Amino acid sequence: MIQEKKSNRANILFVIALLAVILVLEQVLPSSSMLFTVLKKSAIYALAAVSMNLLNGFTGLFSLGQAGFMLIGAYVYGMLNIPVADRAAVYQYFDGGIIQFSLVEGISAALGPVAGLIIGVLLGLLIAGLAAAVFAWLIGLPVLRFRSDYLAIATLGFAEIIRAFFQWDGLGPITNGSNLLRKFTNFDNFNIRSGGKVVVNLSTTVTVLIAALCILVIILVINSTYGRAFKAIRDDEVAAEAMGINLARHKMLSFVISAFFAGIAGGMLAMYQTTAQALAFKTAMTYEILLIVVIGGIGSVTGSCISSFIFIGASEWWLRFLDMETSNFIPGLNIMRPGFRKVVFSVAIMIIVLFFRKGIMGERELNVRGAGRWLRQKLGGKSVKEAK
Repeated sequence: MIQEKKSNRANILFVIALLAVILVLEQVLPSSSMLFTVLKKSAIYALAAVSMNLLNGFTGLFSLGQAGFMLIGAYVYGMLNIPVADRAAVYQYFDGGIIQFSLVEGISAALGPVAGLIIGVLLGLLIAGLAAAVFAWLIGLPVLRFRSDYLAIATLGFAEIIRAFFQWDGLGPITNGSNLLRKFTNFDNFNIRSGGKVVVNLSTTVTVLIAALCILVIILVINSTYGRAFKAIRDDEVAAEAMGINLARHKMLSFVISAFFAGIAGGMLAMYQTTAQALAFKTAMTYEILLIVVIGGIGSVTGSCISSFIFIGASEWWLRFLDMETSNFIPGLNIMRPGFRKVVFSVAIMIIVLFFRKGIMGERELNVRGAGRWLRQKLGGKSVKEAK
């Protein structure tokens, strides 16, 4: 128990140090650096992947409705934080829309701009998660009776239905139909400005911080009695029920919690993209998140976080040069061309899946203290000169 507490403390200190490094880098590097784009998006996708892993990896329920829950979160957050003065322009085809308030503006009027920004954004994300959780509860009543492939098909169908529903013009005064939701508060609003210029960049640090706090809560759930019940259901439903675990109740609880954090991830994705539109939340998004879970390791929170960074970094930054024809190494052999990056990326994914059958981490988790002990053991018998 003491060793476990020390390991947990070391892991938390590692995450805090990582946040401090990101904060320093934000002040040193230009804000247009691709590093910050990758860090923001990978943090959001890490949260979405961990929320899916809670359901698929720790409870054993194969669900493909993550994009639908993220869509709900993105729209709810956007609708609640569009400034009142901009609503007429955003909802120009629906007479300014039904909602005529902004959480950030309302709280700012009462508590000041800083408190209004922080509380308004966090409250908006919380409501976004709750909205997704409510939909998950309604959907879960019928679909959680299914198993394996049938559950996956049912939740995938839900995601497609909800995407079409949010684009319906009849719901336009609320969702803006098939048009973009825009002008709502995003991560760039956290940057500190002076004279119209940004003097302190905080957008990336805030994004990673919110995602890290949400993932921490999921870890606490996994390590609680509920988490142990989820794992028992995953391993053997019959044995779990024989031990007195209410299968229906715990499956629903896992489904709702997963949807709650997927809704928060959707709201954060809307903040990152500065717009929200149902068309962006296609089935491919769910498949990307599932791929991240599989690459990282089904049943590993750390694996989902690491693979999210690798997936986003490789797909949007590191392999970009492969799309440029000027990058051809052999004259006359025009291999490099637009789209070649995806071919190489697909081959890399196949190699990872072949050589890491259980993913990068398997079911293991981050253990900074254990890694330090292992490193000391490896270097213990060597001289300082050899260690260097």
